[in-house]
Amino acid sequence: MEALQIVLLVISGILILLTLVQGGKSQGASGAITGGSKMNIFAKTKERGAEKIISIITMIVGILFFLFGILASYL
Repeated sequence: MEALQIVLLVISGILILLTLVQGGKSQGASGAITGGSKMNIFAKTKERGAEKIISIITMIVGILFFLFGILASYL
């Protein structure tokens, strides 16, 4: 049980670091409120290179976080 909680803690730390490494894809809240001219929610933005790899790793770690969280709640 304690080992599972440690694994969950490590996964959550990795997930936080990965999301901080990723760059912002929009103008943020100020652009949403003021209706920024360049903001298009449904625009096709393709990730390339390292950005795509970090995005895929973040998705995998997020799924692992979700699964380990459910597993930890039942044990």
